[in-house]
Amino acid sequence: MIDTLQIKITENTNPRLATTEFTDIPFGKIFTDHMFTADFEDGEWKNFQILPYGPIQMSPAISALHYGQAIFEGLKAYRLPNGDISVFRADKNFERFNISATRIAMPTVPEEVFMQGMATLINIDRGWVPSQENYSLYLRPVMFATDTSLGVRASASYKFVILATPTGPYYTNALKVKIETKYTRANEGGVGFAKTAGNYARSLYPFAEAQKEGYDQLIWTDSATHQYVEESGAANVMFVLNGKLITAAVSETILNGVTRDTLITLAKDSGIAVEERKVTVAEIIKGAQDGSLTEAFAVGTAATVTQIGEIGFGDQLYQLSDPNSRKISIGLAKELNAIRNGLAEDRFGWNWII
Repeated sequence: MIDTLQIKITENTNPRLATTEFTDIPFGKIFTDHMFTADFEDGEWKNFQILPYGPIQMSPAISALHYGQAIFEGLKAYRLPNGDISVFRADKNFERFNISATRIAMPTVPEEVFMQGMATLINIDRGWVPSQENYSLYLRPVMFATDTSLGVRASASYKFVILATPTGPYYTNALKVKIETKYTRANEGGVGFAKTAGNYARSLYPFAEAQKEGYDQLIWTDSATHQYVEESGAANVMFVLNGKLITAAVSETILNGVTRDTLITLAKDSGIAVEERKVTVAEIIKGAQDGSLTEAFAVGTAATVTQIGEIGFGDQLYQLSDPNSRKISIGLAKELNAIRNGLAEDRFGWNWII
């Protein structure tokens, strides 16, 4: 157990903060001046450093490139009205990061390494946390295998890195989505519940094919029957059907999303009926046809709450309600934003003040 990390800090001598334009920031393309790194070698975590953001030297033989041992997380820091910096529900991301690590046969990361590394990075790059409405500092912890020999086995060495990138809204318009019934994101016994690089790699081709058909994203279905809704793109998906908030229950194939959990907690707290269960494609299509499906939206750290305006299934396209008229999803999104931006009481203790 590491009580207090001895983090070596090397400051960036060519900082870019003063020359960075903070309006219309593209997601994940502009990084702060520094990054946190740590190494797992000889059975222990070591070499804790804050370094200038930039390339990491590595061998082309590292295990991550050949056998896919790579995981990551995504969470956000916000500038509060009093100038403080708050990270939203970092404990949940830490917990899920280690769930992913265990499933991919990687060492878990100690809480002190994850949290203190992140806090130190945020403190040295405090100026990068935006103050504009709907903007934040997106944090990306990532770990990958670094053994430099070939052979299918778990690596003995790893690198853990935390990157930070200021960002605005991920989506600005309601989505046109396609219910996918050929390709799958995850399968039983697999790694669908973990944030592994491979999960996202297998989604890229189906997504590109859907884009050719004019869609913005996919709604994934179960691999066995394609009769049950699972996720939407790289986010969880929720519906309001007959006045109830419904979403697929967390399983081996569905990520336990932090935003998903947050919205369910807020909904239950406000008296909204919530059902976490298997959601059939048939009931969603029927609801779109008869009007009992009043809201559909993707939820995730990057997406937050992104409205779904149209759903394609087979050769039919179903137009949903006006996204601007939706009460439940808009209300939950407003409450979520108010809490994490310090504009409402943090009654669940979700904000970690740096």
